[in-house]
Amino acid sequence: MMRILKIAALAACAAFVAAPRPASAQADATKPNILYILADDLGWADLGFRSPDLKTPTLDQLANEGATLEQFYVQPMCTPTRAALMTGRYPLRYGLQSFVILPEQTYGIPQDEKLLPQVLKEAGYDTAIIGKWHLGHADRKLWPRQRGFDYQYGALIGEIDYNTHKIDGITDWYRNDKKLDEPGYVTTLLGRDAVRYIEKHDPKRPMFMYLAFTAPHTPLMAPKEYIDRFKGIADENRRTYAAMISAMDDQVKAVLDALKKKGMRDNTLIVFHSDNGGVKSAMFAGQIATKGAPPASNGPFRDGKGSLYEGGTRAMAFANWPGKIKAQKVDGMMHVVDMMPTLVARAGGNLAGTKPLDGMDVWKTISEGAPSPRNEIVNNVELFRGTVRQGDWKLHWKAPLPAKFELYNVAKDPAEAQNVAADNPQIVADLRKRIDTLANEMKPSMFFQQTFKSYMGRELPTPVFPNDDSFFTVGD
Repeated sequence: MMRILKIAALAACAAFVAAPRPASAQADATKPNILYILADDLGWADLGFRSPDLKTPTLDQLANEGATLEQFYVQPMCTPTRAALMTGRYPLRYGLQSFVILPEQTYGIPQDEKLLPQVLKEAGYDTAIIGKWHLGHADRKLWPRQRGFDYQYGALIGEIDYNTHKIDGITDWYRNDKKLDEPGYVTTLLGRDAVRYIEKHDPKRPMFMYLAFTAPHTPLMAPKEYIDRFKGIADENRRTYAAMISAMDDQVKAVLDALKKKGMRDNTLIVFHSDNGGVKSAMFAGQIATKGAPPASNGPFRDGKGSLYEGGTRAMAFANWPGKIKAQKVDGMMHVVDMMPTLVARAGGNLAGTKPLDGMDVWKTISEGAPSPRNEIVNNVELFRGTVRQGDWKLHWKAPLPAKFELYNVAKDPAEAQNVAADNPQIVADLRKRIDTLANEMKPSMFFQQTFKSYMGRELPTPVFPNDDSFFTVGD
């Protein structure tokens, strides 16, 4: 997929073990633990409670006993969504609005952005990332433990082989800044490490665990015992995809069991969502393209990962906290940028030092089903396109000439099938003005800046990782 992504980018161009806390930051025992679970490329309909061919009893129970977030928006791809979560700010504010950070690229989330784990750490939390980072890997200063996480385990980039933990022939598997060479299926290893972390954790201190699975991102790989659970699915891609999701569900169960055994479950707020919609385009399908159609389902929504249609940006999402969140379907709009202020408020933290947030505290919407304070969703604004939703109206501005405008009433037409731009010129004009304002505020895309530099008359670059002393470049 990485090579295909590079070609797509050129076409568009042409158009952290726990650290000691200061005494003043000692935790309040009433602060909730926060378990933030992120799936990778999971389709909007791809848990058991929405797709009968899937088996995800643990995640289904969490969703059914909590709040399913029916209009939870993310960015259309991995890096931008993770950046939005970490900052509470749209990625267009700091140049991460386009595509993902490729293995050979050296940029990351800017160091002058104050991140969620830093804020929670100041509030007395032990902070851990277990899983995929994908916010900067070539410079150690961009790594998780240098950005607020006390503990780190997993991949710095992602899209790794699930058994060898390699990408482009290079191992991408670390614990606390040190490369690991260990056997095991990635999803299982992440779950086991999360369990170990909980077992060792002092329950008197609040915990923030960011459990970022790589599943069910390509390459499609799962142990045989999981694939055998889905013999009734004829399509090979869908069968393996289902197996990967089932393996993730089992690891979430193990983590919940560990929380219960430790006496932490009742005071743990769990948030679960995907980083973008499921893959529907061969451009993002990796090895799937040679085996048939992409297996994800985004339900009634158009398109998928990489797209600004609903299928690319409306994510599978739910929240669960016993006694604090009512079992309900929540239909209010919210965006992943809202998670930072919402979580920090629950943690009793202070947002001092962060840059102006795009996120809002949506706790009453999540916990009680109150109307959302949000009337606008900025799906994305970048060099070649922009999409903004205000109320029920959503405008797509496809900028490469000849420019094209598409307007949809998402409430009446969630599939975005009927372009009504010609019938609503004033709404188009108002939303165009908003997109143009955002475009004038946005920082240049670091992806395109490095892509131009890397590809103008040069061979394809190779992955870059720092070693213990300096940077080095390795071949495929």
